[in-house]
Amino acid sequence: MKSKRIDAQSFGQDTLEDFHALSHRIINLGLRGLLRIDFSREASKILMNFSGCDSVEMWIKEHGKYYRSEIIRSPKQSFRFGIIPIKQKEDGKIIPNFQIDYCLGRMCRDIVLGHFNPSLPSFTKRGSFWTGNAENSFASLAKQNRNMSTCKIIVEGNYKSIALIPISVESENIGLLQLKSIFPDYFTKEGVEFYEGVVQTLGIALTHRRAQIELRERIKELTCLYGIAKTVERPDLTLKEILQGIVELVPPAWLYPEIASARITLDGNSYSTPRFQESGQKQLADIVVRGKRRGTVEVVYLEKKLELDEGPFLREERSLIDTISREVALIVERKQTEQDKARLQEQLQHADRLATIGQLSAGVAHELNEPLGSILGFIQLVKKNPGLPEQVKQDIEKIMKASLHAREVVKKLMLFARQMPPHKTQVNLNQVVEEGFYFLESRCAKEGIKVVLFLSPDIPEITADPAQLTQVFVNIVVNAIQAMPNGGKLTIKTNAFDKSVSLIVEDTGVGMRESVIKKIFLPFFTTKDVRQGTGLGLAVVHGIITSHGGSINVESKVDQGTRIEIKLPKEKLQERKRGS
Repeated sequence: MKSKRIDAQSFGQDTLEDFHALSHRIINLGLRGLLRIDFSREASKILMNFSGCDSVEMWIKEHGKYYRSEIIRSPKQSFRFGIIPIKQKEDGKIIPNFQIDYCLGRMCRDIVLGHFNPSLPSFTKRGSFWTGNAENSFASLAKQNRNMSTCKIIVEGNYKSIALIPISVESENIGLLQLKSIFPDYFTKEGVEFYEGVVQTLGIALTHRRAQIELRERIKELTCLYGIAKTVERPDLTLKEILQGIVELVPPAWLYPEIASARITLDGNSYSTPRFQESGQKQLADIVVRGKRRGTVEVVYLEKKLELDEGPFLREERSLIDTISREVALIVERKQTEQDKARLQEQLQHADRLATIGQLSAGVAHELNEPLGSILGFIQLVKKNPGLPEQVKQDIEKIMKASLHAREVVKKLMLFARQMPPHKTQVNLNQVVEEGFYFLESRCAKEGIKVVLFLSPDIPEITADPAQLTQVFVNIVVNAIQAMPNGGKLTIKTNAFDKSVSLIVEDTGVGMRESVIKKIFLPFFTTKDVRQGTGLGLAVVHGIITSHGGSINVESKVDQGTRIEIKLPKEKLQERKRGS
């Protein structure tokens, strides 16, 4: 399109055709959905080629910022793009704060804000300004306008003719078009009014451009979120696989997907795309689950890009990364809920099994008690008979020993079934440990086990059955000894807390798999040989500790050892009596 000077004589049918052709090109430019910097560059080129000006500058307000672009014809055509400093007024309104110490800068700001006097020379009714002799015009305006009296008259670039035309959309000024020429008297009133019409088209094109960008970003956002939804729906994926799948969906949703990389961190674990690296240009959102920060979602650009809405990122991308972080938080919360539900179901099943076996154990114990009592009674009578052969005496001792062992098993069954109520008094846990260990010390030395005791000197007394606590301690220590057939180290600790005391027994034995740990408190479950255990020891321990309102925590690793911690409440005997 050939550049031309528009005045009253040349304004006619050809000018209208030029206007339509120019407007058509600008509108089509807006429909392409170019990035802000690319749109400004192409629009400036079109206007420069049409007008023949030496400089085309635009100020555009978007998302609370003023973006400035300028294309200069000589000595070599160049383009620059940046952000104009802004100032926020008391009413919250954002205004440009750019070179207001120069008359041209002050004039540009006033026109953008709609602060002009149409009665002054060189102004149009729509608020545009033009001059063919910049320094003289600004000097004259400085004399007439007190606010400009201290401004510098000099115009950078030695431009003689300047036209300043506000860009409006729906009666709101969103920017400014500056046309500059090194030739004097380059613009006419008719020419400025022509460009006012062109600028209206430019405003429409800017609206179209923004709509196209928002539509494209919305499609990318929805595509990303749809991909996340499809990933989450797959029942065969673990949480780690889901997070890795999500992070790979993120870069294509950003403005520069070819240089974008993403990472999700959760509870110290990291899931990232292959090229992820720390970068200065980063967008980040926190993953907050049930009010607690658990990790982040990050997007980085591997190359430096110009500043847009948030660094090099778009406003829509801030919304998207926040949405992704919330989706990840919901996924984590849902997985956690499912795990809690499964754990609760397992606990209910465990409790149901214990209750059933407890009822069975109570019945068996009652049925066995009577015949065992009769056997032991008759043994005592037989032993009183004089003249029994030595072999018979030995056989009777074996029968009595076996019967006493059977009665001890029955007692454990009754303890497990809670048929024997505890007799609680004030107990010192250190004393329980010392007395219980007295019977096991020689066995540890014989097995080549080094024993380390750390007994808290200030441990308070608790309300408990001392005999049952001794049984708990002995059972756990015996298990630890049996887990170290080739010797090892046995550590026994007691601690005091605000509301509880604890007993910790650690060994360096063979350890247990997770599947075994889940079953150790089940009655009759044992990993030992038939002659080494009944599978009731830890079940009885569990029953005793539960009846005391305490808890047991087991940690174990194969070939590394086992740690068992028992916590018992510091409940006073008199408090229990008052509450009963």
